[in-house]
Amino acid sequence: MVGTHCTWISNTIRRPISKQAAHRVKERSKAMEVPVIDLAEFESEERSKAMSRFHQVCGNWGFFWVENHGVAVALMEEVKRHVYSHYDKCLKERFYDSELAKGLGPQTDAAEVDWETTYFVQHQPESSTEDDLGLGVEFREAMDAYVSQLTKLAEKLAELVSENLGLDDDHLKKTFAPPFVGTKVAMYPQCPQPELVTGLRGHSDAGGIILLLQDDTVPGLEFYKDGEWVPVTPNKGNRIFVNFGDQVEVVSNGLYRSMWHRVLADKHGSRLSVATFYNPGGDAIVGPAPKLLYPGGYRFQDYLHYYFGTKFSDKGARFQAVKEMLE
Repeated sequence: MVGTHCTWISNTIRRPISKQAAHRVKERSKAMEVPVIDLAEFESEERSKAMSRFHQVCGNWGFFWVENHGVAVALMEEVKRHVYSHYDKCLKERFYDSELAKGLGPQTDAAEVDWETTYFVQHQPESSTEDDLGLGVEFREAMDAYVSQLTKLAEKLAELVSENLGLDDDHLKKTFAPPFVGTKVAMYPQCPQPELVTGLRGHSDAGGIILLLQDDTVPGLEFYKDGEWVPVTPNKGNRIFVNFGDQVEVVSNGLYRSMWHRVLADKHGSRLSVATFYNPGGDAIVGPAPKLLYPGGYRFQDYLHYYFGTKFSDKGARFQAVKEMLE
């Protein structure tokens, strides 16, 4: 069952952990800390080093924090304030009056439900912020201003991703054009029995680049990496959290991955989540960048002839040369 956890407790007497083992645990914990990407480094003399590290993070993690992102902190705080206020006024009572909340118990099928209350606001190519969501003028205006800045951040990240993949800087942007930009606003209400249900079941995101403004105090978001769940801590230092969706994995031909993730329910507080999606437009044609595909359709004997002259050279360059030979 999704979201349930079993803890096996040994009946044997536990011995004190050795210094060496404690050090390994500490190092393992440190190794699983979510990477932080400082965008200021890409405008400095350290750009080459920053690009190399960003490539490693994109390939090995697929999710990371971003700081010095150019999004106004005042707007981030204003959006969060409006989300909390709207939840208290319009959604909280309705949620706890729902069948899910009232009926939460051992019979709850955690594989079929999510402990969340949510709504979606579309920004591009058409805006739905005028729709009757009960948000109010100030909330809608703050959201519009925030997403406008966030979209510029998404475009910057798309450029860096494209460049690191050896593509034209605007490859991802052109592939997505015209992009679909929308925001899922969610609250994961305080849960009296979080062991019975997940806030949001495990999944990968369908789209492109996801930019998350999340709670400052309540945890819950986890990503699955290397066989274990990695907790994403509450927001620190006004950072934006980023993860890739399935379309980045497709365009990169699997070099950059969309990662499985979930949200746990919390017994001690309600968690805020404002996730903005920079996705391909509905009619966008998406596929692996041809430059990133392996060569195909050649005679093996022809490959061998080329191989023997380049055996001790870079394999990637050899693949590229064979592709060009077939063109």
